[in-house]
Amino acid sequence: MAVDFWSPVRLSLEIATVSGILVVIFGLLLGKLMANKKFKGVALVETVFLLPLVLPPSVVGFLLIVVFGRNSPVGRLIESIFKQPLMFTWWAAVIASTVVAFPLMYQSVKTGFEAIDEDIENAARVDGANGYKLFMLVTIPLTFKTIISGAILSFARALGEFGATLMFAGNIPGKTQTIPTAIYVALDSGNMELAWLWVASIVGISFLMLIFVHLMKS
Repeated sequence: MAVDFWSPVRLSLEIATVSGILVVIFGLLLGKLMANKKFKGVALVETVFLLPLVLPPSVVGFLLIVVFGRNSPVGRLIESIFKQPLMFTWWAAVIASTVVAFPLMYQSVKTGFEAIDEDIENAARVDGANGYKLFMLVTIPLTFKTIISGAILSFARALGEFGATLMFAGNIPGKTQTIPTAIYVALDSGNMELAWLWVASIVGISFLMLIFVHLMKS
């Protein structure tokens, strides 16, 4: 019972943590790159970034299979390097969670970057700050709350990811079975006690994270 319960919890936290780190890195880089940018096609680029937020998870999973599956050039390249396909692995679950969680982080930090007074950044440049120092010592501190909020919301989204993960990473106990997929299996097999325990765990974790976000904004 204990092993059956804790394995999906541990996997979910591990996958969501790695996914969260990747989302923060790409969210910060692309959010800063796109903030206050005006160029032809900007709407198209932003639509692509935000698309996973509105697409059905099954569609996201299908597209991931098309891009990273064994019959795709990327999939064959990965298999030749690592001697195994990417699908139905721990990293497949990380990629699926990262893709669906990225829009939350991107939109949050981009909004924060756009809210910064340009005079503050210009003053830092006059004082001799280069691009790296400006970003790390001025931009990041000024947008810290939005970064943390975006990171927590992205972590929560990655933790609860189901559809894309099920299609792309499968539901392999001890390997890719996360809390949402474990709940599905427990419910399907009639094990309501175990399903309720997993439901309570993910609701509790998500509730605490959302409370933290609310306290930060207040």
